[in-house]
Amino acid sequence: MKALSQHRRHPLMGLALLLLGLLVTGGLYSAASTVNQAQAATQVTTAASSDDIAEGEKLFNANCASCHGMGAAGTDAAPSLIGVGAASVDFQVGTGRMPMQMNGPQARLKPRQFSEEQTAQMAAYVASLGAGPSVPEEKYLDADHEDVNIAKGGELFRINCAMCHNAAAAGGALTRGKFAPTLEGVSEKHIYEAMATGPQNMPVFSDANLKPEDKRDIIAYLKTIESNDSPGGLSLGSLGPVSEGLFIWTAGLAVIIGFMVWLTSRSS
Repeated sequence: MKALSQHRRHPLMGLALLLLGLLVTGGLYSAASTVNQAQAATQVTTAASSDDIAEGEKLFNANCASCHGMGAAGTDAAPSLIGVGAASVDFQVGTGRMPMQMNGPQARLKPRQFSEEQTAQMAAYVASLGAGPSVPEEKYLDADHEDVNIAKGGELFRINCAMCHNAAAAGGALTRGKFAPTLEGVSEKHIYEAMATGPQNMPVFSDANLKPEDKRDIIAYLKTIESNDSPGGLSLGSLGPVSEGLFIWTAGLAVIIGFMVWLTSRSS
């Protein structure tokens, strides 16, 4: 016991414990990374071949690595894409938001630069780097599915989405030049992927927050209000009291000015 006590008081014992702790931490991190990559490889192999991943890597290195870095590890200009999943790439590239046209508060919608096949190849490559949300299955994109509950979808949309996207899904302004875009005309797949990945300032709605069936209900609700006409007449962009108040103010001034012109013309 006396010899053991002397070893504990040795000046190098603290350094030895520190090195042991670092080795254990590094080993656990390495094991977790290996499991993550194995999960990603399992997800990708079910939907994409090794050839697709190789082609996706070539496309990524030629068009994306200048900002996101080789291996998608990230740079000072753009974040790492390891672990974002295939759904994030499919959404950002499929809607033309990536590659970005110019720096700004957020990436803007524009015509896409890659075909569906090229987009799928890049998505497969990024998904192979780390497990993340995958491209949704077709059964969760069917707004006419027999189990769809449009009323529930409307309730979920108003609770989780309307504060930014507007109750009519027409979009709205956020802070510092950012905005929530309109959801009219957006495909079912891209709506689902946006909920699953949380692009720009949007929060992530994982399956723990909104089940795939809930996401499908929200999509069905959005497609329903998109196909319906405005029962109240002119929608004025569906922006609520802002556009309505401006219209009333402008129309009211026009009526008053017109009435004054009519009165003065009669008195003369």
